[in-house]
Amino acid sequence: MTEQGVRWTADQVLALAPDAASRKAGSKLATAGPWSGVASGEGTVWGLCRGSGGRPYRTVVDLTGPAYRCSCPSRKFPCKHALGLLLLWAGDEGSVPASAPPPDWAAQWLSDRRARAETRRTPAEGGSTTAGPADPEAARRRAERRAERVTAGATELEQRLADLLRGGLVSAEQAGYGRWEETAARMVDAQAPGLAARVRELGAIPASGPGWPARLLEECALLHLLGEGWLRRDRLPKALVDTVRSRLGLPGTADGPPVRDRWLVLAQHDTADAKLTTRRIWLHGAESGHTRLLLSYGAAGRAPELALPVGLALDAELSPHPGGGRSRAALGERFAPPAPAAFRPPGVTTAEAAAGYGDALRDDPWLDSVPVTLDRVVPVPDGERWQLADADTDSALTLSRATRDRPGLWRLVALSGGAPVKVFGECGHRGFTPLTAWPEKTGEAVPLC
Repeated sequence: MTEQGVRWTADQVLALAPDAASRKAGSKLATAGPWSGVASGEGTVWGLCRGSGGRPYRTVVDLTGPAYRCSCPSRKFPCKHALGLLLLWAGDEGSVPASAPPPDWAAQWLSDRRARAETRRTPAEGGSTTAGPADPEAARRRAERRAERVTAGATELEQRLADLLRGGLVSAEQAGYGRWEETAARMVDAQAPGLAARVRELGAIPASGPGWPARLLEECALLHLLGEGWLRRDRLPKALVDTVRSRLGLPGTADGPPVRDRWLVLAQHDTADAKLTTRRIWLHGAESGHTRLLLSYGAAGRAPELALPVGLALDAELSPHPGGGRSRAALGERFAPPAPAAFRPPGVTTAEAAAGYGDALRDDPWLDSVPVTLDRVVPVPDGERWQLADADTDSALTLSRATRDRPGLWRLVALSGGAPVKVFGECGHRGFTPLTAWPEKTGEAVPLC
């Protein structure tokens, strides 16, 4: 098929939406009525969408990204007009015909975007693709000063944890959340945002339900281990030091050699707090067999710009980040638009998934979960909980509490219909969180989040 002939499914387009409201609004624009001048060509789809003003919105999508440009005032990426245009293109083949080169307004954006991408790929003088610091000595001094602040913060945190245990865990319930927030602020001052985030999580545990003292003690132990890991980092292997640094929130960059592969987009899901939206995109390499994580961020109220359609494959390079047991990578050069993939990731049993998480904890004791694809599992109720039970063994994994409150659970149950399915998700101490599923024999990937 030609580049323009590779059309995505509606589910793959809707998986790019930043939220449910955008999915709903974009679906309403997936008809020819509000559109004019719609066409595709050169890896691009464009069109004019009638809006509330006198001028139609100019919307263009670069399928190689995908990337989006719309003249509407929305702060969402992609906006409802880009989603509607992609849904129109993904539907009836005749609704978005192939055309001559795009109009000037679309061609200019496309040219500027690809020129910037080419500039980033062009090696700087000396053969490096990444510009180094302007003053290496100044950068070294800054790193040393930050390390000193982090050391002071970790030392102070160790003392506060000792005071908590000396006074008894009941004191944590009586002190309220303000004490934890003040400690977290001290960790922010120490330039250790990872420690601050974990301290804030501790503050939510006291009086959170039956068994909270045991949960608090477990989390205090992990926080103590992280602080001690930093303070005694000179005794640790490099991979574990890299993991400690990343858990503390210290900056790091991809340092491994780039790996070119056909990367299947396994899942994409967002988590948000008051300050930041974090997007997690899981990829699986057809040749390398590696499963890698891309992280993208958006300010509060804004979706991250990076979005990839679930179930399609991306011909691209990924560079891994340092750290023992970590699977994070940076997306490098992309060589073609995302295209349909005939392969699926290999799967394991639920027992093997649980054992794999246990093995990963040796390299990263603070690891919440690992990416896992389960083969031939069936969602079954277990009282108030749900499990994924192996169709061929007597083992099962309990679904995480967060999953039981999502509509994706019922989508998974409907897809299965009591028959085995292949499921990709995250397996950890809170249970298994399903993110994508495939029917056992054939069929497209179904996003569950």
